[in-house]
Amino acid sequence: MSKIKPFRALRPVPEKANAVASPPYDVLSSDEARAMAADNPVSFLHVTKPEIDLDPKIDLYTDEVYAKAAENMRRLVAQRVMIRDEAPCLYLYQQEMRIGERNHVQVGLVAGACSDEYERNLIKKHELTRADKEKDRTRHVETLDANAGPVFLTYRAVASIDAMVDAERRAAPLYDFVSPDGIRHAVWAIRDPKRIDAFTAAFAGIPCLYIADGHHRCASGVAIGAKRRAANPCHTGDEEYAYFLAVMFPHDQLYIMDYNRVVNDLHGLTEAAFLAKVREKFDVAETNAARPTKATEFGMFLGGKWYTLTARPGTFDAKNPVESLDVSILQNNLLAPILGIGDPRRDKRIDFVGGIRGPKELERRVKEGAAVAFSLYATSMEQLMAIADAGQIMPPKSTWFEPKLRSGLLVRPLD
Repeated sequence: MSKIKPFRALRPVPEKANAVASPPYDVLSSDEARAMAADNPVSFLHVTKPEIDLDPKIDLYTDEVYAKAAENMRRLVAQRVMIRDEAPCLYLYQQEMRIGERNHVQVGLVAGACSDEYERNLIKKHELTRADKEKDRTRHVETLDANAGPVFLTYRAVASIDAMVDAERRAAPLYDFVSPDGIRHAVWAIRDPKRIDAFTAAFAGIPCLYIADGHHRCASGVAIGAKRRAANPCHTGDEEYAYFLAVMFPHDQLYIMDYNRVVNDLHGLTEAAFLAKVREKFDVAETNAARPTKATEFGMFLGGKWYTLTARPGTFDAKNPVESLDVSILQNNLLAPILGIGDPRRDKRIDFVGGIRGPKELERRVKEGAAVAFSLYATSMEQLMAIADAGQIMPPKSTWFEPKLRSGLLVRPLD
């Protein structure tokens, strides 16, 4: 089952929603966040990236940073920029994004997701978390006494839930605006207790949820729950701290983009020697196409030219859900053995570029000093869920979801 819980959201007044809503904390550097929020005192980046209001040289993990986050959130409440709903609600969050010639629309249910189900692997992960990042988000939640950013969850689509969601969307939304990046955002509140109960019962029939994005936010919410549960001898499991903020989308509405690689050097090889080694495992052809058109095919920008690399049969285990991922094929057949990148999670010679930035960003990086860039074919939702179901872990930076969930539209206090 998937246990969900309504909550009393802390949220912006409608006329401030667009100004408050901000990208997730982990897709912007401190400098990028500082520039984005420079002329916007109500941006939620002042809460999720509070270092932007402090000395740029400050240690990001010092007490002063977390205290500033809490101070900034209190200010938004005191100035009536953000208000608290009087009764617990469920919410719908819709995003609309232009992709080529079509409009991509995804609608998720916003609720508290059960920490206990994460611990029992009924909320399934596909990535490892880093201890430093998990500790950071845990301190952030604890200092705010609130979940400031939602975890992006998915589930295998259910037609009856789709119909319930569509019925709710006929009402007027709380918010409906287009953010500066061109994404349209709309939010509805589900206030009727009978309709809340209907959604709760419907999700109880879903056997498991999957983390699409936000593994560190999820782990931090669970960690706070475990800490407070241990300190509460009267724990029942229904406390606010026993849940974390999540947006749950049906899997067939989600859009995964490619997550590409840029490498600073050729590990001491000349371009000719590097190409010769690549040809041992890949068919290589010059091309005008920057993006691969199918799985096991890669784009490579080297020496001002694009190449198509096609992995040869036998160079990977097609039956293994992790080893057959394109990110694994590239890592195991090229990045590690040829370029010496054994641990892409920590190696500073490699960088990762989300597909939303396009091939031109890969070209720019190489022209400005990097040695080579690779464009990948996007991982599918079916692959993600198969790996999570098998209890396995994807390589780092395997998926890039778009559009990103905005922070600040719905905050979940833990009181």
